[in-house]
Parts: sequence; structure tokens; C-alpha cells
Amino acid sequence: MVKRVLHLFLRFLLFLVPLTALVVLGFVVVSFVSAQLEDVPAAPQVALLRPASEQPVDISPETIERRVMALYLQTQQDVIDTPASENVEPRIFTIESGETALTVAIRLEEEGFITDGDLFRLYMRLNGIDQKLAAGDFEISPSMTMVEIAESLQRARYEEIVFTVPEGMRAEEVAELLDVQGVMDGAAFLAAVRGGAASASTIGNYDWLPASVTTLEGFLFPDTYRLPVPARPSDLIGRMLDNFELKVTDEALAPARQAGRSLEQVVIMASIVEREAPLADERPLVASVYWNRTSGACSTQTGGAYLQADPTVQYAAGRAGEWWWKPPNVEAYATVQSPYNTYLRPGLPPAAIASPGLSAIEAAAQPAETQYCFFVATGENGAHVFATTLAEHEANIAVYQR
Repeated sequence: MVKRVLHLFLRFLLFLVPLTALVVLGFVVVSFVSAQLEDVPAAPQVALLRPASEQPVDISPETIERRVMALYLQTQQDVIDTPASENVEPRIFTIESGETALTVAIRLEEEGFITDGDLFRLYMRLNGIDQKLAAGDFEISPSMTMVEIAESLQRARYEEIVFTVPEGMRAEEVAELLDVQGVMDGAAFLAAVRGGAASASTIGNYDWLPASVTTLEGFLFPDTYRLPVPARPSDLIGRMLDNFELKVTDEALAPARQAGRSLEQVVIMASIVEREAPLADERPLVASVYWNRTSGACSTQTGGAYLQADPTVQYAAGRAGEWWWKPPNVEAYATVQSPYNTYLRPGLPPAAIASPGLSAIEAAAQPAETQYCFFVATGENGAHVFATTLAEHEANIAVYQR
């Protein structure tokens, strides 16, 4: 309560001081003009410079405002000098291009680096740091004082490397890419991914991530990331999870919740849609087929609630050198014994099979409303034709896969 009152008092002063200064300046100007109008003898010549004791006091609004801010900060010195916590573990804090001091201060408080975002912003403003903030990644910890954090944010402490994760990659492919580009140890990254929610909890607060998740596959948002040199698995995984939380909004997931589908189910479905449908405008249709199948609406046509999704089997049988298995024929799918084989096991596979992009996630969360149970590739730029009955589907196969 006291802190809030002090903040309000400061804001009142910041408004009152410029107004008072303007009144004083107006009084001085009026007095000067009045003196000039009086009929008085010419004043004797004086030195161009007055003695120091007679120099005019700077009463500009800017000067008064700075002095008030400095005085207020002095009263808050204990807060400025006290770290947010005793946690000395350094973490990466990213300032995005064009980000303001206001949003930086808010995020620093939200992420537990400082205890008072308003006070920190005031400190940056008084010291001119708010105009010097530049985009980049900075290594700071909650055990640092506000002064130390402000100093750290004026310079990046390490080199950066840019790393891109394409949509639809499985974790093993990302690990190989990390090795090839010399970003980090791919095996260490893969081990962290396979640690699931337990791994994520050691990186940051991801309470939105289902505790039952045994792998982070599907939650690692594909995008381009700036990483420190050398980079650790937690650097990349943390950024990918943060990006997922930022991009996959509650609004986007609302239709799925209304349909009784969990975040984990949406992510699993989105990963299949990402691999199955290259065309963004077809993804809601492909998602509708698979949701229709899992619901049992297609059971009379498919013999049960089987997805029969090729990418899930390709994932299950994938190995180094061919992470997405290419079977010699459709019949070969039945030979792969795996919980990911959706030809043999009904419902969704145990986990996601790749990193879906936002388009696939939105399609899985809000599929088209159809009665389709089948689709087949036309062979033209990744397009498909859709069918409701098995007879229609077989007719399409005869046309497009002769």
C-alpha cells in the first residue's frame, strides 16, 4: 500500500512540477516586462558574467523533473539494491527489435528478475538507459540488483548464432541439424526433449504444459531463433516453449476446449496434419477427417476408430538416414508394430510426431465441419480430394493413383 501511495505521489509531482515551473517562468517574464516599461534612468553597464553566487537557477521543467525523480529514487534505494531472489542461476532475457523500456520493465518483473517494474523504468529513464536499449539476448539472474541488470542490458554478453527449425521436423532431425551447424550437442538436446514436462520444469515456469507429457515433441514451436555461443539445450528449448505459449493463444484453442479436446490432443493432431497436408487451406479439411475417425463417425466405413494416418507409421519406422520411412506399398504399414501405428491401433498416437506450425495447430483446434472420412492425394502440388464413403474413396483412388 505504501509503495502504491509513493508511486501515485511521484506521478502527481511529475505533473505538478512542470506546471509550477511554467507559473514561475510566467511571473519572471511579467516582472521583466513591467520593469522595462517603467520610466527609469538607464542602468550602468555591468560585467557580461555575473559572479557565481548571482548565476540564475535552472528552473526548467526538465531539470525540476529530473531532481524530483532522483529524490524519489533515493527514498527507494533499498529496493533498487535488493535482488529479487537469491537464485544465482543465469537465464537468457531477450529484448526484441523495437521493444520499449516499458515492456522490458514489465517482462523483467513478470519473469522474476526484478520486484518493481515501475521503479526500474524510472531508474533507466533518469540515467538515460531507456534510450540505449538494443535488441539482443542478455544473460542475467534474479540475484542481480536493478543497477546490475540495467548495466547488463546495455550490452550483449556473447556472440549469437541464428538457428531455424522448419515446420514438420521431428526432434531427431532438429538434433541432427544442431550437430551439422555446430550449434550444440544434438544428443543432449534430444535427451532434454525426451524428458518431457520434467525437463521443461528445470528451464522455466511452463504451467500450461500438461504434467503428463513425456516428450516435448510437438510443443517446440518451429521458427528462427537467436542463440548464444556456446548454446545449451535449455537455451533453444526455452525459447521454443516461450514461442509456443506466445503464438498458440487461448483464443485459438477455444474451439478445441468447447469440443472437449485437450491441448495435448490438439498438438498430436496438429503434428499429423502438418505432415499430411502441405497446403494450408486443406489442413482444416484433413483435420476434420481425422477427428471424424477418432470420434467413431467413420467406423462403419473404416472398421473402427482408426486414423490410418501414413505419417504416424512413417514416424514409427523412421531411422537415422530415413527419419520418415517410405514403405514399398500400403500393405507394408500393417507390418510395423508400434503404438504409433494408427492402422493397427485406434485413436490418436501416444504423442506428437513432429513440430507443427501455427496453421496446423489452428486447423486441429478448429477443423472444418464435414462428414468426410477419406482423402487421397491428387499428385498436384500436395492437393487432395475428399470423400465421405469408402466407395467414393475407391473411385478417387482409381482416378488419381492409377
